[in-house]
Amino acid sequence: MGTLDGKKILIAAGGTGGHINPALAVAGYIRDNCENAEIVFVGTKNKMEATLVPQAGFELRNITISGFRRSFTPAAIFHNIRTLIYLLRSTGQAKKIIKDFKPDLVVGFGGYVSGPVLRVAAKMGVPTAIHEQNAFPGVTNKALAKDVDRVMLTVGDAEKYMQPKNKPVVTGLPIRGEILTASKEESRRALGLDERPLVLSMGGSLGAKPVNDAVFGMIKNKYQAKDCVFIHATGKGGTGFAQKLEEQGVDLKENDHITITEYVDVPKCLPAADLVICRAGASSLSEIQALGKPSILIPSPYVAENHQYHNAMALVNRNAAIILEEKNLSVQTLTDAVNDLLSDREKLEEIGRNAKDMAVTDASQRIYGVLCEIVK
Repeated sequence: MGTLDGKKILIAAGGTGGHINPALAVAGYIRDNCENAEIVFVGTKNKMEATLVPQAGFELRNITISGFRRSFTPAAIFHNIRTLIYLLRSTGQAKKIIKDFKPDLVVGFGGYVSGPVLRVAAKMGVPTAIHEQNAFPGVTNKALAKDVDRVMLTVGDAEKYMQPKNKPVVTGLPIRGEILTASKEESRRALGLDERPLVLSMGGSLGAKPVNDAVFGMIKNKYQAKDCVFIHATGKGGTGFAQKLEEQGVDLKENDHITITEYVDVPKCLPAADLVICRAGASSLSEIQALGKPSILIPSPYVAENHQYHNAMALVNRNAAIILEEKNLSVQTLTDAVNDLLSDREKLEEIGRNAKDMAVTDASQRIYGVLCEIVK
């Protein structure tokens, strides 16, 4: 493997944590292994990167850009006109950043901000690469694939939706170090768990009402048996979940096998879980795979290109997860799925093993290797 020591690297990533966190993981890996590498991010002033990138100790330079809305309401039309103006300006902004910084390499991790930055860099002859986190690629990365020098994928399933000029490389998705080194036994001891299986459920940081409602009913159905332990993260939108359980006769003080919280400490709780119920974001799935966890996946139908469904099916098609689409989600369907898995230890363990077999635990190193090849 070559080195990026002494190289100037421009990273474009923005919008959501799903784009920004993998980019920060790779940037951190480069910083740890190449003390003379200079890394600068490109993002926007009003999205998550404006907070996360400086917090991680990297410089952020800004362009102004937004996405188009697929609607013909007056508000959407006004937004799209403004977006078109931003798009025209962003090309000039990206060109100025590249001319000023003079990068040896430009890498895009998705989000609208990647589009103008990578297109301009490719036209200027700067080595370029993109990383796609999802099994169904985003619009920006699909468009960029034809122009950049290398396309990197979290899962190979994404390749059939792209037309890259060079063969894509499956690198996996960078995973937090504390997840990779976690021990199930130590995590269970830290949580004070006994031999009963732990069902960990979460609907995302904002909370998903359909997931919260189904989990609420499942807990209410199963709590009296006390044959498993529940930890449920309601998210920001799940206010009143615990109070509602109490009103329905579930005394949480008397039922200490039930924990309701707004957010869950994933590195602490996920390793201890025997079954996970969650959405199908790329980062969550990579962590589930790394730890070999059986899961019931409820893809969000509200995300671009329905990409969470495709993420989930990449596991389901390999018998590495169970899918329960939101249109089929109810208290009964979720309760039945949980009962089915918890009553069949062999099936539960097989799904976990298959998930583990899909894991890529050295994604940052693989991405680093690809970037070194491009620069060389």
